[in-house]
Formats: sequence, C-alpha cells, structure tokens
Amino acid sequence: MNTIIEGFRIRKATRADVPVILDFIRKLAEYEKLSHEVVTTEENLENYLFGEKVAAEVVIAYYNDHAVGFALYFLSFSTFLAKPGIYLEDLFVLEEHRGKGYGKALLTYLAREAVDKGYGRLEWAVLDWNEPAIEFYKSLGAKMLDDWIVNRVSGDTLVKLAKQY
Repeated sequence: MNTIIEGFRIRKATRADVPVILDFIRKLAEYEKLSHEVVTTEENLENYLFGEKVAAEVVIAYYNDHAVGFALYFLSFSTFLAKPGIYLEDLFVLEEHRGKGYGKALLTYLAREAVDKGYGRLEWAVLDWNEPAIEFYKSLGAKMLDDWIVNRVSGDTLVKLAKQY
C-alpha cells in the first residue's frame, strides 16, 4: 500500500547534506539521552558516508522542502539466508512531525529497497524503554527478538581486544 503525503518526499543524501545529518544525529542522541556519546564530526560523516570507502547510506525525508527526518543504514549479511540485508542504524523524525506517517514512509522506503535488491531482511535495534517506538514497530509487523542480546566492544576496550592475539 502506497500512501502519498502531499508535500512529502524522500531522497538519498548527498555530501552537501552532512550538516543536516549531523544535526539529526545530535537530536536523536538528545532524545535517547545519549548526547554525551556523540563525538562524530562533519568530516567523519563526510568520509564514511561519501568518501572513498562508503560505510553507510542516508536518506532524508522532506516535507515542503524542510528536512523532517532521516534514516542511516548499511548492508549486513545473513549466513543462514545467504543474502545481504539492510541494518537500520538510526531512524529519526523531528518531534513536531511525528505521527504523520513520515517514519513509516522511511521504513517503507528501506523495505522496498531490500525487496527490489533481493535482500533477505531489514533489521534494527530499539532501546527497551522507548515504548512509543516499540509499539510503532510492532504495528508495522516487526518482530522483537527478545532472545538475542546486542553486544558491543568500543573505545579503549576495542583497542585492548585488538591487541589480544
């Protein structure tokens, strides 16, 4: 089902969008009470989103030519399916634009991209306290994988692990 929202569009980000992307990242971090963890710069984003070795992609949602949300994602791979997938790292819609279908449109865009390219899945994580997001994702048919625990090694711990062997 395609819902057309008058004045709304989604497009792939370009190098010129880096300041907008960083602004969305900071606003997402503020919403998640994780602002203290944002250390990236425009230069880092430009390098990894539009540089020689692109690590992720971004799409930006616009309403009447005003950026209202974004999705940052990258390819993953399922060994069980033997297919790539899309891992959605960040999805964010400005608070004043929530509830209008923009988040759903961004997820639909990514789902369509996955289907069109023959990928096996679209997946993402959500903070366990973020009930509005959890209910939203469930309403779209997302399955919460309660039996999986996300693991992360970063910063000094990552460097220490890298030196172990």
